[in-house]
Amino acid sequence: MPFIRSVLHLLWMAITVIPWALAVLVASIFASSDTVYWMCARWLRLAVDSGTVIMGIQNRVTGMENLPTGKTSAAVLLVKHQSTWETFCMPALMPHPLAYVFKKELLYVPFFGWAMSRMDMIHIDRSLRAQAFNRVVAQGKRLMAKGTWVIMFPEGTRIARGQKGVYKSGGTRLAIEAGAPVIPIAVTSAKCWPRKAFIKTPGIVDISIGKPISSIGRQPEELMREVEAWIEAEMRRLDPDAYPALKSGLDTAKSF
Repeated sequence: MPFIRSVLHLLWMAITVIPWALAVLVASIFASSDTVYWMCARWLRLAVDSGTVIMGIQNRVTGMENLPTGKTSAAVLLVKHQSTWETFCMPALMPHPLAYVFKKELLYVPFFGWAMSRMDMIHIDRSLRAQAFNRVVAQGKRLMAKGTWVIMFPEGTRIARGQKGVYKSGGTRLAIEAGAPVIPIAVTSAKCWPRKAFIKTPGIVDISIGKPISSIGRQPEELMREVEAWIEAEMRRLDPDAYPALKSGLDTAKSF
């Protein structure tokens, strides 16, 4: 049954993404960037909702009260990355427009990438490292000034359940340059949608939003260590079965 559900969800997304992308391409000629963004966010909400209906994957979100308030409040969201699920969920959940930092090659993906090219986001050429980060800072400052939040995955790629990647300081460097707070977010999506897996399983994905961390007067590496410590501790709290060493230690402690 999980295989059939996974196939049905993939077909549903493939069928709906074509008219959605074409509508975005047409609308982008006349509509504002905010209108185009929310058109895309609605399709992502459709992808998430269909994931719940078809595959039985549900979100359990905590910490929404930790998000900055105010129409033009700035923020850099630093999110644990385990699967495609959170890339769909974040725009569907957040009250502000989001700008992903992503490699420009994604723009060439038929329909999906074409629609992304019409959104006001930050696409970079990874082969030009210094210039790429300068672009992130310049674009990030411009976007956050109008109330768009920048979202980044500090580990850089999807990480298997129970594992930890190398946390890179690009996100905290941007936050410091822009004077924006950092919002750490833990996501247990690999419980239902494992990294690089086609077959997904029903279950609950926990999304935990941490309190804002000020970037004022901080150093990028030191600030990222704080973000990493919070996210990884929260991952162990939310998904203890994925960290057997920790779980066995807690069980031993309870026996005394």
